[in-house]
Amino acid sequence: MHESWKKVLNSEIRSSWFHELADKVAAERRDHVVYPPTGKVFTAFEITPFDQVRVVIVGQDPYPGTGFAHGLSFSVPKGVEVPASLRNIYRELETDLPGFKAPKHGCLVPWAEQGVLLLNTVLTVQAGKPASHRDLGWQQFTGAVLEKLVQKDSKIVFLLWGRHARDVASDQMRGRHVVLEAAHPSPFSASDGFFGCKHFSKANAALVEAGLEPIRWELD
Repeated sequence: MHESWKKVLNSEIRSSWFHELADKVAAERRDHVVYPPTGKVFTAFEITPFDQVRVVIVGQDPYPGTGFAHGLSFSVPKGVEVPASLRNIYRELETDLPGFKAPKHGCLVPWAEQGVLLLNTVLTVQAGKPASHRDLGWQQFTGAVLEKLVQKDSKIVFLLWGRHARDVASDQMRGRHVVLEAAHPSPFSASDGFFGCKHFSKANAALVEAGLEPIRWELD
């Protein structure tokens, strides 16, 4: 975790509930295969420092398949098959941004390096069992992360796709920042409001209006 995050989350990291959460995850790892690997759980907080966050893309929990999860919402390492939801994200980018060409990989690290926090609300998952760690207590931690971001003076654009992501939006978040909502990019819902949302161009327009640099969404 980047030092900037350790500083703003110091009280949470030192709390008894966070240590209890860590113990629960450790116990899960003893009895089951858990993703992402231990060293990748906080990748989003390593690559994207707190003071550089300009956009937040909220996901639910890591991909439960072997080799997919590496600590960034919707992203997978290079060499891994691009998941269906991410293929739909690329499809929307191609229609939203002239010249965007979908890459053959699903690694979104270049976004994270520009200040896009790729945040799952639950940071671990048991192999093959989506949402299996939703009751461990991760939401208390990621809720604190979102609260710290909302308190920032600089403008942030929150991209909330699907009901689960929209549920994290507080009145304060909507009042202080830019909140863009749409259906989830999953094949089951993308046609119900994700396709055509133009969130990527809208996010850049909001950043420029706030005097901030836009995101270069191209990945190749």
